[in-house]
Amino acid sequence: MQKTRVYLSPGMFGFATLASLEYFEHFIRAIEERFRDRGRAVEIRVCEVHPTASILRRAAKLARLVDESAGDDGGPIHIIGHSTGGLDARLVASPTVRLPGNAHCRLGWTSRLRSVTTINTPHFGTPLAAFFATVSGQRLLYAVTALTVAGLKLGAPPLAAASALVAAFGRAQLGFLEIELIDRAIESFIRVLDDASSRELRAWLKLLRDDQGAIVQLMPEAMDLLHAGLQDRAGLRYQSVATYAPRNAVRDWVSALRSPWGAMSAAIFTALSNITARLNEHYPCRSHDGSIEQKLARVLGELPPPDANDGVVPLASQVWGELIWAGKADHLDIVGHFPGKGGHIDWLASGARFNRLRFDAVLDRIVTGMVAGEQSSVAEQAAPPRPVIETLAPERGDVEQAAAAASALGAPPAGEPAA
Repeated sequence: MQKTRVYLSPGMFGFATLASLEYFEHFIRAIEERFRDRGRAVEIRVCEVHPTASILRRAAKLARLVDESAGDDGGPIHIIGHSTGGLDARLVASPTVRLPGNAHCRLGWTSRLRSVTTINTPHFGTPLAAFFATVSGQRLLYAVTALTVAGLKLGAPPLAAASALVAAFGRAQLGFLEIELIDRAIESFIRVLDDASSRELRAWLKLLRDDQGAIVQLMPEAMDLLHAGLQDRAGLRYQSVATYAPRNAVRDWVSALRSPWGAMSAAIFTALSNITARLNEHYPCRSHDGSIEQKLARVLGELPPPDANDGVVPLASQVWGELIWAGKADHLDIVGHFPGKGGHIDWLASGARFNRLRFDAVLDRIVTGMVAGEQSSVAEQAAPPRPVIETLAPERGDVEQAAAAASALGAPPAGEPAA
């Protein structure tokens, strides 16, 4: 039996392995279980992309990884992208893409590509990118990234540093930021890790400082250019997962306030969510034809408010292709970072109350859609070729003969209305 190959592309806060922490650990395990239950062999790889490099650079790295590891057995290939990783996936799948360097020669495997799954992906941009593009926003991006790693690894980073981060968000939104204060907070997050993890995290933060191309590209105003040049591949299954955390859920979620870290993390999430909710009427982070709202209303049974978001990406911006699941979860819940047994750690309290039951439902839908993409491709290849009908311009004699035949049948001559 041919082996199925699945490639995961992480987003802005994502990575393959950092500080001995595997970002997609729970997600990979869930996919493997579902393929094993189907009696299928699957190989899953995570692309080590630059966290904030341009989408084109990230896509080129993804293309090289697939080309180098997909083998030549003809087995099906699937790409799953979380957050910005979903745009990487769409770009490498686009028949119009021109990747830099020799990466454009590494796309022979696209004939085996059967599905592209995007999870919490900013297809129409996010206001948070515009905030992170500012000088103070860049500093806070470093701090949030350091907090993410420390939070997922340890469960509860230093409260003093987290408190400084909350205060920094408030000052930044008022137009000023104490750089020295936020730098001390970053150092506090790094120091709680062991030496090896600290070195890895410092190197990771340096990558953020060296290249922030994706930050600018994810601004809602910039997404028009991406859509103008990006094209979906014919016959390929595109499916998406979209989530949101109710805006007032954190204040009403008593369990989040039972610990000092719970209250602090809830405040950080609220700050991120409030920035993400700042929609521009000219660039509203959704399509202009109303189709996204229809899909969301059909899946959810109701339409959440326009500013609904997962703390990083507006809800409507996350929809592309077939919407296979939509519900309450924050940006990292959906890839396995939610509270619960089995090593799950929730880095920020959003009040979405995402749990294992919902996680299993999401993974069921994703894998079912991937298999459906394979089956539709097989059916298309097995279908008999359609007859080719030539539509050549008729000769003058043919027109005259047709007119005579029509007259004999009592039909009006060409160009005259029927009685």
